[in-house]
Amino acid sequence: MAGDYNPASPACETAVVPSAYPATRPRRLRAAAFSRELSRETRLAAGQLIQPLFVAEGDLRGPITSMPGQVRRNLDELVAECRELAALGISAVAMFPVIPPALKNEFGSESLNPDGLIPRAIARVKEACPGLGVIVDIALDPYTSHGHDGILDEAGYVANDITLEALRKQAVVLARAGADVLAPSDMMDGRVGAIRSVLERDMRHNTMILSYAAKYASAFYGPFRDAVGTATALKGDKRTYQMDPANGDEALREVGLDIAEGADIVMVKPGMPYLDIIRRIKDEFGVPVAAYQVSGEYAMLKAAAQNGWLDEKKVVMESLLCFRRAGADMVLSYFSKQAAQWLKDA
Repeated sequence: MAGDYNPASPACETAVVPSAYPATRPRRLRAAAFSRELSRETRLAAGQLIQPLFVAEGDLRGPITSMPGQVRRNLDELVAECRELAALGISAVAMFPVIPPALKNEFGSESLNPDGLIPRAIARVKEACPGLGVIVDIALDPYTSHGHDGILDEAGYVANDITLEALRKQAVVLARAGADVLAPSDMMDGRVGAIRSVLERDMRHNTMILSYAAKYASAFYGPFRDAVGTATALKGDKRTYQMDPANGDEALREVGLDIAEGADIVMVKPGMPYLDIIRRIKDEFGVPVAAYQVSGEYAMLKAAAQNGWLDEKKVVMESLLCFRRAGADMVLSYFSKQAAQWLKDA
């Protein structure tokens, strides 16, 4: 019958798609700049980057030795920096407080002060840059004299449910101050649900929760603790509440719980050593995923670049692109401002 497929017909020989070399040469698509651009699977834009910023007052402001190029800014400097970041197309900033030791106690009471450093910083930034997203941590460690993310019981164990009450109160204070996104970083069980419920009761329906859903008990946080002044204060470690670096399935359980409790975005921290976790979470849940390129990752790349061992621009842009390829929709990185400038200049 006319039109029937006949594999013996000479005309059908061309319908066979060969799959072996030399008919298939993957390098063809890599040979020219235009074809590399057309076939590029993953892209990086300034709008996908979040810049962490340290806020301090008085003598606590200034350079951070273990994080070359990063500084603790007072409120005026913070506002000026946020204006520059917004002009570069950065979508949001994450602000971390440097609290004077005199204001710290075992309960982290200063975290509930509506006139404290971070509430004032939120108000200043939102007034100056209303379109710039403001993300703030919900956790007690910058405010506690012992450096832990919660309140200790008599045995020195971080008491989960007592801590939840403090986190709920802190969340209301910071939401009322104008924060767009609350980021519970404490890893207490049930904290996302507790925060979401109190936000709903306070009519803060559009306040987003970016959960540190898979936050590992990592050695990569050292420079950050230097920056916020908790390195010397911390008693013991955080392994009873932050995740074991050996575990991957546990991360999926944690993420699933946080989504069910009302998290809008989930985050993996640290970033580069946990690209597999980012990919598993994205594949499993399909929700917005953030990656945090933490202080230790920044310090390593910065030190290698300063010693001439690596090309800073190339390794930074490669690392950020790899977060995106692994499944991260957004990246918190201390390189965000520089990367946005490089993207603009490209």
